[in-house]
Amino acid sequence: MRRLAIRPGGIGDFIVSLPALECLGSDSLEVWTTARNVPLVRFCSRARAIEATGLDLLAVAEPPARLISELRGFDQIVSWYGAGRPDFRDCVHRLGLPFVFLPALPAEGAGMHATDYYLRQVGAIVDCPSDGIPRIRCGVPRENFAVIQPFSSSARKNWPLEKYRALARKLERTIPVRWCVGPEDPPLAEAVRHDDLYELACWLARARLYLGNDSGITHLAAAVGTPVLALFGPSDPEVWAPRGPNVRVVRWSTSR
Repeated sequence: MRRLAIRPGGIGDFIVSLPALECLGSDSLEVWTTARNVPLVRFCSRARAIEATGLDLLAVAEPPARLISELRGFDQIVSWYGAGRPDFRDCVHRLGLPFVFLPALPAEGAGMHATDYYLRQVGAIVDCPSDGIPRIRCGVPRENFAVIQPFSSSARKNWPLEKYRALARKLERTIPVRWCVGPEDPPLAEAVRHDDLYELACWLARARLYLGNDSGITHLAAAVGTPVLALFGPSDPEVWAPRGPNVRVVRWSTSR
């Protein structure tokens, strides 16, 4: 079967979806995702950036004939893209395209971790054995340094930077500390920044310890197997905590 999986979303949303995406593997699996997530797709025959496919033109303008022909070449298209857009769903139905739409975010009160939610979704499509742990393999040796990533996609989710700095001073008594920021984070003079997420993943895989907020980069550190201390404020760790045998989650009070 030739299958296409379309998974938009941020870094963390994509990583918690990895076990489900891997379950969709078939004779030929292609994945379309956001451009920044493409380097993390290392388990299928091809990965492309949604922005480069013309998919956003469906239901908005006359769709390119090349795109329609390409989509018709798949036996099944499992899409988290467009699931909440009736105009998009109606368009692909009129065109006779083999889409299966899945909700992109767990429903409020779903009562399960996001990774299990996505696994349950694809379990209705394929037999899906998985231990529910997202993994990104780098094959690099561990080194003696800790990483702190003090940002996230929302200021509300960030433990105060001054507290990270105080924690770093204590850690530096026993282990060197390096700072890290993601592709869209504010500048931090002493921080390492990798625009390629797989390069960042493999750098994180070298660290002996990682500390960070509820963020995509925290999920990335967990996925490469680095011991992670994840600091959660307003987010629900029962749904969104990074997963792995080396992950610990600490809640902090949002009343400052």
